[in-house]
Amino acid sequence: MGLFGRDKSQMTTADRALPGRPTPLRVPETHHVNGNRIQPPFPDGLETAVFGMGCFWGAERIFWQTPGVYSTAVGYAGGFTENPTYEETCTGLTGHTEVVLVVFDPRQVSYETLLKVFWEGHDPTQGMRQGNDHGTQYRSAIYYADDAQRDLAEATAKIYGDALQAARYGDVTTEIAPLRHFYYAEDYHQQYLAKVPNGYCGIGGTGVSCPVGTGVSPENA
Repeated sequence: MGLFGRDKSQMTTADRALPGRPTPLRVPETHHVNGNRIQPPFPDGLETAVFGMGCFWGAERIFWQTPGVYSTAVGYAGGFTENPTYEETCTGLTGHTEVVLVVFDPRQVSYETLLKVFWEGHDPTQGMRQGNDHGTQYRSAIYYADDAQRDLAEATAKIYGDALQAARYGDVTTEIAPLRHFYYAEDYHQQYLAKVPNGYCGIGGTGVSCPVGTGVSPENA
């Protein structure tokens, strides 16, 4: 099947993925909205989280507006292609999904609270799409940095999954996996909706509240 005729809802494999390039794409060092760094090094005491919830333009805005978040950046993760471009990712042949890197101060906002923002900010039951955006690049995903993030991601997925099923939604399809690489997207994608306020967003939640954010214990989930 040709490049534009293939089913973009099917994950590619490592042997079929585009090769990419060894050189990272050029992006600014600072955030367009708040001026903080979007590339390392970050101030001491800050932590990072990576979420995929459909089109990364709208997803990023949700997080940079969240109190306690130091900065955000959009990029690609979960696939095989090294330093992919947006055009390559759109083919479905990189294996990546569009994601947001969230740099946050855990003294001001917990990872659990960021998970609540994540779950409520999109529909995690849609598989390889989000709303009108179809393809593997729009799949719901959490790429965790350590075991603590993994445990909370899995616990809240169960809690929110139960709430969604009670509201007659389907099963949660969110990919929960370790972060192997985060590749920054092109400059024009960074903080896109601050640069183009009336630009396409594509983000919409289910309206179902996620009953976490106040200290959920994974073993009690």
